[in-house]
Amino acid sequence: MINIFGQLLGYLAFIFLAVSLWVNNDIKFRWINSLGSLSFVCYGLLIHAFPIVLTNSVLLAINVYFLFKIYRRQEKFDLVEFKNDAALIPKFLSFYNKDIKAYFPNFILKEKQQDEIRFVVLRDIVVANLFAAAVNENGDALVKINYTVPKYRDYKVGRFLFEEGKEFLHDKGIKRIVYTQVDNPNHEKFLKVMGFIKEGNFYIKNI
Repeated sequence: MINIFGQLLGYLAFIFLAVSLWVNNDIKFRWINSLGSLSFVCYGLLIHAFPIVLTNSVLLAINVYFLFKIYRRQEKFDLVEFKNDAALIPKFLSFYNKDIKAYFPNFILKEKQQDEIRFVVLRDIVVANLFAAAVNENGDALVKINYTVPKYRDYKVGRFLFEEGKEFLHDKGIKRIVYTQVDNPNHEKFLKVMGFIKEGNFYIKNI
C-alpha cells in the first residue's frame, strides 16, 4: 500500500513541477512549484530517500521566500488615459494580439468616440492593462476591452481598478461596469473574483 501510495505521490509531484514550468505568472509558478516540492518531500520520506527530501526542502524554502517577497512588495499603480495618437497602444495590441483575441475577439481599435473612456493601468511604470468602454447616460461603462497581460494576472490590477480607481471612474460619470459578452472561462472566473454579478448574459459590478 505504501509503495503504491508513494508512486502516486511521486507522479503527482512530477505533474506539479511540470505544470509550474508552463505557467507565465510568477505567483502561480511559485505556488504550483511549492506543491511539487512539498509532494516530493513527502515522497522522499515515504521511500526513505534523504537526498530527495533535502533537495526539495531547499526548493520549497526558496519558493516560500519568494512568495513572501511577492506578497510584501509594494507596487505603484497608475491610470493614464490615451488618445488616438498614442503610438504605444497599437504596438501593445499587436504584441498581445493572439491572447487578446482569446478574451476580446471582437475588439478593434477605432477612432475614439465622444462617449468612450480609454486608459492603461501602469504597474511600476509598466503597461499592465488596457481598458476601453463606452459610457452611456445611465452611467454604465459598456466594456469593449479590459485586457491584462499574462504576467500580471494575479488580481492586483483588477483590485486597483475597481477599488482604488473608483474615484477616477466616478469622475467619468461611471456608476456600473458592464460586460455584455464573456466567452472566455478564465475571464469569467476573474469577473466572479472581482465581485461581478451575472444578470442574464451580462456581468455587472456597481462601483
